[in-house]
Amino acid sequence: MDGILPLWKERGMTSHDCVFKLRKILHTKKVGHGGTLDPDVDGILPICIGKGTKVIEFLTDSGKEYEGEITLGYATTTEDVSGEIIQRDAITAPFSTAEIDKVMQTFVGELTQIPPMYSAVKVNGKRLYEYARNGQTVVRPQRKVHIDSFVRTSTPSYQEEKKLQSWRFKVACGKGTYVRTLAVDTGKALGVSAHMSDLTRTKSAGFSKEQSVTLDQVQKAMTEDKIDDLLLPIEYGVQGFQRIDISDELWQKVRNGMRLPYQAFQLAEMPTEPVAVFYQNQVVSLYEPNKNEKNGLKPLKVLQN
Repeated sequence: MDGILPLWKERGMTSHDCVFKLRKILHTKKVGHGGTLDPDVDGILPICIGKGTKVIEFLTDSGKEYEGEITLGYATTTEDVSGEIIQRDAITAPFSTAEIDKVMQTFVGELTQIPPMYSAVKVNGKRLYEYARNGQTVVRPQRKVHIDSFVRTSTPSYQEEKKLQSWRFKVACGKGTYVRTLAVDTGKALGVSAHMSDLTRTKSAGFSKEQSVTLDQVQKAMTEDKIDDLLLPIEYGVQGFQRIDISDELWQKVRNGMRLPYQAFQLAEMPTEPVAVFYQNQVVSLYEPNKNEKNGLKPLKVLQN
């Protein structure tokens, strides 16, 4: 069983929980996910099965979209509602929509983020959340991320009794972006503490909610022997690459992982990005420029042999 599955992860489950359940439902150990979602977050979780696991990294590189809510007035250890409150700033004078929109716009483009302590980023071989759970602090690595758009989608609401202000938002962003941190940094830019009070991933790896399936639907499809109706071919995972179709003769060289000049693939010029090699309408390998050999291409990932 090989393919890609756009799973809709429900709240209360980790991404690994989904993989564990799918391994049991599909009766295969070769199941992986493309892009972790926190337990409190629901939404699109791309799943790769069988040979599809070889293209996980390329699904992860694609853009993502989220819808959520930012709340001003207090910050938490986890930067979302599940953490302990570590700072309070009573919002006595609500911010105007103009002030909020102006600040949100400053985050569009490339920016530097420091991942939250409660995250899976590794430092010295350990996950940050492992340090956090042990009460340890560690210098967190900065990372460059890209925000394509970040807009407010509701009128800000003010809770006078609790002295909190909230609004909903939509963000489109690149690989590695922590939306929790984006919410916290938005508050900092306004001069107050903040956290992400709600989040749903609405798009990932090109999948939308309308295309996604639940674990129950996967279970039903397996029971009815219709799982192939839900699986997308692994070719979906490489659709962002230039496609090259090869002959029987060249296939014998590609399947053995040979390094080849770009001219062997009937290319007019040397590619600067990886290319997807197809044989008999199936993707069989990914080739990339060989930096040590002028005009040469080398295997990046062998998918079929």
